[in-house]
Amino acid sequence: MTSMTQSPSPDTHVGIVTVTYFPGETVTLLLESVEAAADWVKWGRPTVVMADNGSTDGSIEEVEKTGLATVLHTGGNLGFGGGANAGVAALPKAMEWVLICNSDLTFAPGAIEELLSAAGRHPRAGALGPMLLTPDGQPYPSARELPSIGRGVGHAAFGWVWPRNPWTKAYRRDHEIPQERGAGWLSGACLLVRRSVFDQLGGFDPAFFMFFEDVDLGDRIGRAGWENVYVPSARVTHIGGHSTQRHQAEMTAAHHRSAYVYLARRYVHWWQAPLRMALKAGLTIRSAMARRSAALAGGADLPTRPEINCN
Repeated sequence: MTSMTQSPSPDTHVGIVTVTYFPGETVTLLLESVEAAADWVKWGRPTVVMADNGSTDGSIEEVEKTGLATVLHTGGNLGFGGGANAGVAALPKAMEWVLICNSDLTFAPGAIEELLSAAGRHPRAGALGPMLLTPDGQPYPSARELPSIGRGVGHAAFGWVWPRNPWTKAYRRDHEIPQERGAGWLSGACLLVRRSVFDQLGGFDPAFFMFFEDVDLGDRIGRAGWENVYVPSARVTHIGGHSTQRHQAEMTAAHHRSAYVYLARRYVHWWQAPLRMALKAGLTIRSAMARRSAALAGGADLPTRPEINCN
């Protein structure tokens, strides 16, 4: 059962939902960065909902003291997609846009403004995503093509030892000059969604506890006739949170399980059973190897580029 410490305002244009699970101090940095991320006089002060999946590290109590967010206690660990769905459901239906994000991010000044402005240029946008940056200023490939058997197997098998292989380049598109464009899917780490589209599609699929819920949503947005739009002029830094560091082995296993669920659902015919079996076997082996190899778990290296100034 969920519970909220405050009620969100019904007269704002934009809602922000962040999902937390032992977030540590990073969530405060996220909330503080919201102030300069848009002209809130223009858009209306955002309602910020923190959907907490059962943190007991004291960080949520600290946030409640600041008043920077409305805390929604989800009643258990619902995973990222489940927590995000609960947070969005707690917002007034009249909100046109919802920004869903991890708790271990900081917005560059004007980042949310850029996303909202881009939405005006793309009337068929169901979701828009920013450029995600590593702490040292390197762009992270957050707007990718949908994984197919060819691209997925090639990327998974060779990306960690041959980062410039053609399958990884085609899937991640991270060697291209960043520009506003369509994408197969956008990272759920920071995603501006059109509320009506999100509700129409039923939000994130709860079958994905963690990972691939954003891939699946991007696929369904496209199938429903909407667009996923990458907006690199909006920049967000991914700091990296305590939860990721605490549960690395579990997250590696969850990533491979979700990869199988996503791909198996797209090859459902009886005569494709051998392919599903091969996928499951391959991903099970890769998951076991990744838990023993940091290089394999880390995947393909990012292209080396000059640091990008976010100011």
